[in-house]
Amino acid sequence: MSTVPPLLDTALALAARSVPVLPLRAGKVPFGNCAACSGNACGGRPNMKSAGPCHCPKACHAWAAATTDPQVLTSPAWATAWRQAVSVAYHPGGAGLTVVDLDNPAAVDWARAALPATRTVPTTRGEHWIYQGTTRSVNGVRNGVDIKSTMAYARWRGSGAGSTARLPDVVRALTVKEPTAARPAAVMVPARAEGGECPHRTPTYLDRGIAMAEQRIAAASSAVHATVYRTFLAVLSTHGRCGCLTDAHTARLFAAAQAKGESPRHCTDAWTNALTTLGL
Repeated sequence: MSTVPPLLDTALALAARSVPVLPLRAGKVPFGNCAACSGNACGGRPNMKSAGPCHCPKACHAWAAATTDPQVLTSPAWATAWRQAVSVAYHPGGAGLTVVDLDNPAAVDWARAALPATRTVPTTRGEHWIYQGTTRSVNGVRNGVDIKSTMAYARWRGSGAGSTARLPDVVRALTVKEPTAARPAAVMVPARAEGGECPHRTPTYLDRGIAMAEQRIAAASSAVHATVYRTFLAVLSTHGRCGCLTDAHTARLFAAAQAKGESPRHCTDAWTNALTTLGL
């Protein structure tokens, strides 16, 4: 009597829970394209970004091959892959999930300080924090932190512990690339008025500008990190060179950002990046 390989048994159990799965070979990498699909000659899988007519039955399209169909998982075309596989992976986005992959102790410490508690899974070097909801997948959003959701796969390391929380804006914001410091010419910084006081030092003008910046941050429903950075950039582009900003104004902006879930470190980084972009 034939027996189901342990990895396939795990894959079938996950598929029954509507988690799309795929086998991984040595090195924690998926199985590469077969000859017919090499170089995307087949046109891509239907669930890939570039949809195409491919009907290849093999597990040869990385995350896009992930499936919940038990007939596909147990098919002869996948048998070789399961015999060579060393672990099971899943497509988080296909299961409506996002994995925050924390690859070292410092990254785990950051998550504990900056992110809401959620289901956690121990890994070899750190932890996976799993949230309900999907977003872009981006590697290296911080030192030792990768975001895995749509168009990505994560190694299955068990169910973990805790309840799965809703994906927070702070994680979504991490996937938004900030403007680089290589484009300062696009921002106009007013020069200090000659022979007189700073033209922005009137309480009405300055307080209105800070209040508008606070409102902009508070109104952000997504991409909070990017909104905070751009707001800091706008404030500094108007007031950064003339010297009218005080520590009290900066504290107000940081407080507004932290009320939306930004950590003090995020605030400092965004402020520093804005100063660099403007050449201040």
